[in-house]
Amino acid sequence: MASIFRSELMTYAQLFLQADSAYACIREVGELGKIEFMDLNPTTSAFQRKFVSEVRRCDEMERKLRFLNNELEKTNIPILPCGNVEAPDPQIMIDLESAFESKEQELKEINVNKHSLKKNLLDLKELHHILQKTLVFFTEAGQGAMRTQGAMETGEEGKGAGGLLNDDELAGAQATKFMFVTGVIACERLPVFERVLWRACRGNVFLRHAQIEEFFEDPNTGNLVSKCVIILFFQGDQLRTRVKKICEGFCATLYQCPESANDRLKMHTDVANRINDLQNVLRTTEDHSNTYLLDIARHISEWQQKVTKIKSIYHTMNKFNLDATRQCLIAECWCPEDDMGAIQEALRSGTERSGSTVPSILNRMRTTLKHPTYFRTNEFTGSFQAIVDSYGVASYREVNPTPYTIVTFPFLFAVMFGDAGHGLLMTLFAFSLIIFQNKLRGVKDEMFGMLFSGRYLILMMGIFSMYTGLIYNDVYAKPLNIFGSSWRPYYYGANFTLAGVKNSTYYTNETWFAKYCAPTGPNTSIICNPSPPGTVCNYVFCNPATSDTKSLCNLPTEAQRRNQPYPFGLDPIWAMSVNNLIFTNPYKMKMSIVLGVMQMLFGVILSVINYIYFKKYIRVIAEFIPQVLFLLSLFGWLILLIFWKWVSYYPDATKAPNLLITLIYMFLKFTSTSPDGVTEYSVFGPTTSVASIQSTTQKILVIIMVICVPWMLLMKPLYVICKRKMAHKGHTHSVSADGEDVEGGVDGEVAKLKDGDLKQGASKKSAVKAPPSGGGGEHGDDIPTGELFVYQSIHTIEYCLGTISNTASYLRLWALGLAH
Repeated sequence: MASIFRSELMTYAQLFLQADSAYACIREVGELGKIEFMDLNPTTSAFQRKFVSEVRRCDEMERKLRFLNNELEKTNIPILPCGNVEAPDPQIMIDLESAFESKEQELKEINVNKHSLKKNLLDLKELHHILQKTLVFFTEAGQGAMRTQGAMETGEEGKGAGGLLNDDELAGAQATKFMFVTGVIACERLPVFERVLWRACRGNVFLRHAQIEEFFEDPNTGNLVSKCVIILFFQGDQLRTRVKKICEGFCATLYQCPESANDRLKMHTDVANRINDLQNVLRTTEDHSNTYLLDIARHISEWQQKVTKIKSIYHTMNKFNLDATRQCLIAECWCPEDDMGAIQEALRSGTERSGSTVPSILNRMRTTLKHPTYFRTNEFTGSFQAIVDSYGVASYREVNPTPYTIVTFPFLFAVMFGDAGHGLLMTLFAFSLIIFQNKLRGVKDEMFGMLFSGRYLILMMGIFSMYTGLIYNDVYAKPLNIFGSSWRPYYYGANFTLAGVKNSTYYTNETWFAKYCAPTGPNTSIICNPSPPGTVCNYVFCNPATSDTKSLCNLPTEAQRRNQPYPFGLDPIWAMSVNNLIFTNPYKMKMSIVLGVMQMLFGVILSVINYIYFKKYIRVIAEFIPQVLFLLSLFGWLILLIFWKWVSYYPDATKAPNLLITLIYMFLKFTSTSPDGVTEYSVFGPTTSVASIQSTTQKILVIIMVICVPWMLLMKPLYVICKRKMAHKGHTHSVSADGEDVEGGVDGEVAKLKDGDLKQGASKKSAVKAPPSGGGGEHGDDIPTGELFVYQSIHTIEYCLGTISNTASYLRLWALGLAH
């Protein structure tokens, strides 16, 4: 449980593995997922390592699996998910390679056959449409010629229907034989094709085209293409050659078409029969392909896991050193202290499964290498930990902000979102993801995967949004009158007069809601006056009938608020009040500042917990104390003024002080009075004595803020300089940038390792000196004095400016809440 609030204790260990049992041991340890292996061969390229051939074999198997996966996606066949699959024995690699090779070859043959069948079917369909269109064309041309000849015989020239050929062309056609070619071309290329054909052949080619109603599937791309049938008439072999070249350039497909009508009709029938036969063969081939792919879809997820784990094992083993004399592999790793027993048990199980008689050895080592940070998470805390890590990973043994983020992050979101109805929808959506999580794990969609991984985060945001929505009394942007309003609103009719005069009408709370909320109710303006009964007020009510405004002073008791507040949240009458925004806007803006400063102060408090844990007391004095004083002197004082104004002032603009002007004069004038000397900006009271006390307090706070800046800037570097001078005079211990003697790292580990501390065969890199782990963002003991001041000035400026800018950023809680 302690690892939730602080990173786990990590141990640097050395692992001796027998060559025969190394694979099985790494497989067992990998299933735990509790070890981070170090690369002991950083200067060796990937192609020079021992198990590079096995890794390449795995790469080839992954390529084949990607091919199978792409084929499944093309046919829209879903992949059946599977649970956790154990990594197979290394001997299984041969069987997997053989299976993937056979399936890849089979699918490639099926695809080639399908492509060939589709290409043949496309050619037959195009020829079928050509025969249909040419039959219609020649029939129409023959009928036109007959009508023209009949008109000539009867002397009715110009009255008959015009044929394809005029008199001169008809006489020439009888003397000279025309040649023609037929084919198909894409419709989008037809206009350009016509222009090129006209210019290249100088108008000596007659073109007739007709669009095919059916769309054809391109066998290469799978896209649907619209095509047209073309018939080209010309004379001479020279034009024939030129026409064919132009058709070839525009990717037009030419087909042989018989000149005789009987031959065309016979060929049309044969083509139709061949199309039917080819469609049956293609349908059978596709059924066989789908059956084959369905069998692959049932196992491909399992295969992918196996290949991935095999590759990971060999990739990890490439990081080990090989001891040729002892026939063993030597590894170094980081592992959690609490999991040492489980790791040793996994090594023992791997040795037994491999059949080896030599046990694996796990030795603890002392090192000054920087310790890694490890937080134990689960499905609930994983999404929150990812949010924290995106801003920066905590150093070793530092306080983990994630447990607090579980509450603060969704709560601050809810402050902005603040709608019980929308929060309910978010909660129900998150609950559905949680209830059906086992079925939804296999959905492979990037956007849905983000939502699914953050389902518990969405749940918390929904719950907090419901809470803040009830506080705001906002359900789908509408208020709920659950307990009855605590106000007695003053309502006037058409005959409006001042209070106490005839024709003035007062309504009880229930009557007012019935009149105001009714669909046919009057269009009435109302202002909620929080002043107690008998207080002279300056609010005005507008008479919608006469557009007249009247000041209402000393309203009777029934027109004022009740003595008790609304039981929970915001009174629903505020949603109907004219001064709703005047009341809620400042309230939410001040609440955003209060929440923001509280969160920043909490973050500073977490830092002092780290300082005390790592015994860096100089940072408590040189950083924590001035940071807290700087923050509280400015925004702590502002929060005090906010709460005092809330509990001491009613919303009367002539009496309530302006906190913004008060804060400005705090720095510019060092006083709480205005330039004219009046005390209207005194928050604690209008008297001169109270204003003088506030002015003196603000002067002291400003002086404290000014002192805190050089305090944060100079104290720590000067302390380090003094400690280094004492170290050079008295002893030989080096001093870190925190002013501490560097004798050991975390957990009392020795900085300088003795010769006998390392086991035989261990890497010398583990004995290289490094800064003591923990504390985050530390600087080494070899930093020059000048750079210490530079580093400290950067941190000081970052904190001072960040305090101001972050507080301003928290106003987004108010701004986005207003927008929502």
